[in-house]
Amino acid sequence: MTENDPTAHDPATPRPSADAQPGSGQEAAPGGWAGSPYGEQSATASGSPYSDQSASGSPYGDPASPSGGTPQYAAPAEPSYHAVTGADPSYGAQNPWSAQGAQTPPQGHHQQSVYPPPNPYAQPGTSVYNAPPAPPAKRSGGKLLAGVALVALLVGGIAGGAVGYLTGGTSGPSSNALDAPKPAQQTGNAPAGSVESVAQKLSPSVVELQVSGQQGAGEGSGFVISTDGYILTNNHVVEVAAGGGQIQAVFQDGRKAAAKVVGRDPTTDIAVVKVDGVGNLTPVEIGRSDDLRVGQSVVAIGSPFELAGTVTSGIVSSLHRPVRAGGSTGDQTTVMDAVQTDAAINPGNSGGPLANMSGQVIGINSAIYSPQSGQQGQGQGASEGGNVGIGFAIPIDQARRTADTIIKTGQAVQTYIGAQVKDAPQGGAELGAITAGSPAEKAGLKSGDIVTKIDDRTIDSSDTLVAAIRTRAPDEKATFTLQGGRTVEVTLGGQPVTPN
Repeated sequence: MTENDPTAHDPATPRPSADAQPGSGQEAAPGGWAGSPYGEQSATASGSPYSDQSASGSPYGDPASPSGGTPQYAAPAEPSYHAVTGADPSYGAQNPWSAQGAQTPPQGHHQQSVYPPPNPYAQPGTSVYNAPPAPPAKRSGGKLLAGVALVALLVGGIAGGAVGYLTGGTSGPSSNALDAPKPAQQTGNAPAGSVESVAQKLSPSVVELQVSGQQGAGEGSGFVISTDGYILTNNHVVEVAAGGGQIQAVFQDGRKAAAKVVGRDPTTDIAVVKVDGVGNLTPVEIGRSDDLRVGQSVVAIGSPFELAGTVTSGIVSSLHRPVRAGGSTGDQTTVMDAVQTDAAINPGNSGGPLANMSGQVIGINSAIYSPQSGQQGQGQGASEGGNVGIGFAIPIDQARRTADTIIKTGQAVQTYIGAQVKDAPQGGAELGAITAGSPAEKAGLKSGDIVTKIDDRTIDSSDTLVAAIRTRAPDEKATFTLQGGRTVEVTLGGQPVTPN
């Protein structure tokens, strides 16, 4: 894929804490008090496990924050998360589809011909069966019979093989599968609820997005959400073209059309682009993500490694998985409340749909878990993540709300509370500096408060708090449970996102 896939921190890896930087009024990421530009923004771990880095390593730029300064963190050694974007192929690399060379016998191994076979009845001293010398005249009958039995056994094996060969050749007329007629051609619709039926329904709505700009070029995926040409995708797929680059949408039937960015939100990794002059577009059917169940079947469609229209299937592996993924250099953090799936998604799948078995889109494929290996950095594509059965999608409920706001206003709105936040030593999310007049201050939250629950959801880290807040809509009320059992009702706020 060629998207600059966001780097992200493994949610299971603890983060070091740093001194607070008061005065920003934004939620900071775990590992330090830092004023994030977008509210509950967690600080970015550079080279973090959730990475959207393209195979070519060309950066797509970093979304700028409305308020400036972005925290930096030391990158964990492993694992890494790669956003599923596709990069230009490496022409110097070994072709993964090339045939293997002929196998060479191990050195020192010598094969001996068995033809012609040695004569088992040769004179004593020459037989390959190492036959004993001729028996003396007075030999017991029992030993003589044993020798005869050995010869009979060998002869029986030879004779049996010969008989089998002759019999096999005269058993009747032969049949050949190549001579059989073709079976009847498949007719009728695909069975309802099958992967085939989902592919038939969704594939006409999935597009490949070919993107280029001053900072690089690449490709990703997207899907049509309106008959007049609006397409939903990831921010990291199109951000390289946001500053005057080019986007080309390639449809399933081969049609191509130029597209332009309508609006994008780096904090949720969502973007909307639009094509003009293309008719007969088929929008997807949007489902819902608030009633997903772990174990239910799902289908992913996209353009992994520029293989447009690729269909894979799997299940929902987990829900409400906090995943951070940022810009190409890791200085802009995105925290999503991800749907985890084992459906195979790879670089190039970013922005494509994750659908239920009714063909309704329930998520946007955005990142994959990719453990670091010793091969990383050894040539183009060596550090690009591939599928290991752990992928992450943005819940469609959150994406739908953001896309609707972008289309109507040209700008995304982020949900926030107006407090810095970091991981609490004993679990939970510890609040730092509180912005004056913010939803947090109005609700009575204080610096040093440790949030352990939001409504019925347990908060075990600052990333979980950020994800839980961002998945909700502005003006929604939520009950925060603090360490010690005190509860506070907070009316969530909304603030516009203005990326560079």
